[in-house]
Amino acid sequence: MLTDALRAQPTGLTEALALIDGLDDALVHGLARIDEDRAAALESLAEAFNGSPLAGRVSDSIGKIVSGTVTDEHLAALAGARSALLGAAHDALLGTLSGALGRDRLPSPPSAAGPVIVAGGSRSWLRELAIAGWRGVDHELASAGSPAVQALLADPAARRLAVLLDGFAAELRAAAPVATLERIPVRRWADLWSRALLLSQDGFPADPGEPVDGRFLLLGLDLHEHPTVFRAQAHGLLETAGGDVRLVRVSVAAPKVETITGPSAWRMLAGFPIFRAAVAEHRAVEVSGLTLTGGGDLIWDESRVTAGEPADPFATARVRLGAATAFSATPLDRHPAAIAEPVLLEGYTPGPDALDLGGVSLPIDTDRLPVAGPLTPALIAASTACIGLLRWDAGRWLVQPLAVQASVKKKAVAVHTGDWALGPLDAKAAKAEAVAGTAVDVLRERAGRLLRK
Repeated sequence: MLTDALRAQPTGLTEALALIDGLDDALVHGLARIDEDRAAALESLAEAFNGSPLAGRVSDSIGKIVSGTVTDEHLAALAGARSALLGAAHDALLGTLSGALGRDRLPSPPSAAGPVIVAGGSRSWLRELAIAGWRGVDHELASAGSPAVQALLADPAARRLAVLLDGFAAELRAAAPVATLERIPVRRWADLWSRALLLSQDGFPADPGEPVDGRFLLLGLDLHEHPTVFRAQAHGLLETAGGDVRLVRVSVAAPKVETITGPSAWRMLAGFPIFRAAVAEHRAVEVSGLTLTGGGDLIWDESRVTAGEPADPFATARVRLGAATAFSATPLDRHPAAIAEPVLLEGYTPGPDALDLGGVSLPIDTDRLPVAGPLTPALIAASTACIGLLRWDAGRWLVQPLAVQASVKKKAVAVHTGDWALGPLDAKAAKAEAVAGTAVDVLRERAGRLLRK
């Protein structure tokens, strides 16, 4: 049962995370300053891989690092070991959850060699960061990655790495000098560093995907609101001609400036009218020849989709979600923080901060409720059913609501995060969006004028 899975703690999880904490602590202080305690932590990490295919490489690399030699190859092994441990933790947590939900998963697809990119500059900067440690990052070191980022941005094949490095560098610059910070985001920066280092390796596996036809049925929308990017990620079901039902994700995104926030951010997705209409009006979408990756991402292309009939997400969840097959995560997404499992919850007792599932309190991840949508803590507290994403964070399971059915003033309502995709339905929010939207139109016109010159 789900409640048992939410209570369960996979065997070895605590020990695996403790090993990762030891490595992350070494990155805080820098690999140039390995004392006895941090050397012991790294050696314990190496011992954990005894008997595995990585044993020799990890042991040799950590031995060299402890003795004072830090090369790109040694750091790649360190990042690989860290990713492998987090992947094992991810698999253990998700395996317990999948068993409780009765959810089957497709095996991981074979990977192909990725494109060759010139990433020597990024590896060099990441090596300097590891040697100096987060506490050694000043404005000069934080900015030293800019040439590498600019070189990568010029290559479309390297765009994923470039965007990751650009965001990482921006966080470091904003925090520099890091030595003055009271609290360092240790796990986050180690995640970004190791992910970037692995993506910087020559021939890192790619996921080309394959074309599919079928019908996409929306379950819910997860909005990612970054100061410079607005992204809408739809979780749903793909019904194929062969009768298969698969859990998939569809994402669209657009750059923006920091001043564009709330419902007006939807205007940045003007290039995706079918997506916005399908989300706002809860319509099925017929897809033809869209690329489906091995990790379950359906690559959106407006020229290959057609809006269909209305399809209530709650009806979809009740009738089809239980039989849907999920995808296995790709290597870099095998991380506990990347778990986002769609579920339908009913029969619970709602509260201001948690849902009581028959004696198990499931915290509500209110920090992820977007200001660009109508879903609020008050609606969740009055809800009777919820479509959400089960996430694992800080040692516990949480639910991120994507849609709820609730009773408001004795009237049954259904509220979804994507209801404002075509504009706010609430009069007060619509008025505020109209004012903010004028600024969006002015900025877009000015940008167009600059590009025409």
